[in-house]
Amino acid sequence: MNNLIHETSKIQEITYELKIQDVMDTEYQTVNSGMAVGSLREVLRKKRILGVPVVDGTDLVGIVSIEDFIKCMENGKLGETVGTMMTMDVKTLFADEPLITAVNKFEEYGFSRFPVISRQTGKLVGIITKIDIIKGILKKLETAYQHEEERRYRASHIFNDIVADDISIDLKYFIEGKNFDKAGEASTGLKKTLNRLGFPPDIVRRVTISTYEAEINIVSYTDKGEIHAFIDSNQIRIVVTDTGPGILDIEKAMLPGFSTAPGWVRELGFGAGMGLPNIKKFTDKMTLESVVGEGTRLETVVFLDSNKNKL
Repeated sequence: MNNLIHETSKIQEITYELKIQDVMDTEYQTVNSGMAVGSLREVLRKKRILGVPVVDGTDLVGIVSIEDFIKCMENGKLGETVGTMMTMDVKTLFADEPLITAVNKFEEYGFSRFPVISRQTGKLVGIITKIDIIKGILKKLETAYQHEEERRYRASHIFNDIVADDISIDLKYFIEGKNFDKAGEASTGLKKTLNRLGFPPDIVRRVTISTYEAEINIVSYTDKGEIHAFIDSNQIRIVVTDTGPGILDIEKAMLPGFSTAPGWVRELGFGAGMGLPNIKKFTDKMTLESVVGEGTRLETVVFLDSNKNKL
């Protein structure tokens, strides 16, 4: 039984909606691996930055931080080159990934910045810091607030204006598996539709976030799937189906942090093991059925009446 009303913030919604390329810094500083460590100090000081990517030609070959510089200074190695003390195992983000991926990566690694690369070319295209994320969210919040003020009316008015014994809206989205370039397009489309229909912002956020997580699961684990939205004056019901490998242990899959995503999916920033727990968190009802080797069916419900008893 779930009798809790899960309030979501606009900030949460924005981290799913924005892409990293929307907030990253494209006017970034770089150094080359042949630069003397002593010269690096001036770069960090003048630019007032704590780290910088190392690029030889057009290739990202490493990253060096203020901590690396301090270690070299303490060991009397200021005459050595950046290439001898840089970190070569660079953790990067893709420019077209959702901003929530960057938020999760900052929390996971505790870094102050991440190089951002193009998924198509693999070349460095930007740098993202926590400050970039905050600025991007604040800018989006200002615009979103203005739009929400223009839509402040109850969604039920739409249905009240239509004369019929029973009214419903049926929307279907087809999801292509393994295509991360299009990951999130269906949930974004559903969000736009719900906004245009005038649904309350918190309802839209809860449906958007839970649907986004379901969509990412389809992209990450299956070849194809469908998201079917049924909307009426009482609730928004989402049915997600796929023909993927199925879930071997549903109980374990519901645990935060558990993931069976392959390594390459995790490297893309997906499959962190929070999908199903987040879906349950942001919906009023959730039913999950899965057959190994055949596929999975997920059904969620978000009630429009916040006072309705949620079983």
